[in-house]
Amino acid sequence: MTRPPARPLILGLTGSVGMGKSTVAAMFRDLGVPVFDADAAVHALQGPGGAAVAAVEAAFPGTTGPGGVDREALRRAVIGDEAAMRRLEGVMHPMVGAERERFLNNHAGEPLVVLDVPLLFETGGEARVDRVAVVSAPAEVQAARVLARPGMTRARFDAILARQVPDAEKRARGHATIPTGGTLDETRDAVAALVADLRAACHGDRAGR
Repeated sequence: MTRPPARPLILGLTGSVGMGKSTVAAMFRDLGVPVFDADAAVHALQGPGGAAVAAVEAAFPGTTGPGGVDREALRRAVIGDEAAMRRLEGVMHPMVGAERERFLNNHAGEPLVVLDVPLLFETGGEARVDRVAVVSAPAEVQAARVLARPGMTRARFDAILARQVPDAEKRARGHATIPTGGTLDETRDAVAALVADLRAACHGDRAGR
């Protein structure tokens, strides 16, 4: 991807469910790297007074209320229904995209930013970034984390995995892997090393302009 002169180097951060991506995103923030959180954008858009509430209600009647979108009701409305999922994506993706562009415009002067997008590969989002870092842990660690969540079942976990590009394929397609199966310090060191490398690349790129 060739990035416009006014924009920073964009790192796409992704990883399958339960891999520890939110923890890694926080580590990037701790190092002073601006992070766009796609999930947080969705929550805001679907929350009380959110811009997506009316459109979601129109597409899926009965899934919203005073608190915005009832996420469990919406999940039930789309689970296992590909047409319904595509309809929901048609509502949400353009709105999240607008929030992402606003974020990039607000941080145009930064050398490096992160787009935290869980379904980066699944939605073709790798075309909008310069590099991709994949957060990964062993399958048994991933399963233990996810199945410990309230209300999670093995069937629901399997359904989530079925909609995601397999971890091994993500790692093969990404430019860097951030391991989260060990200690937090090990993960933090991996993030710091990646940030240092990317900042050096940004400095060299800008110097060469």
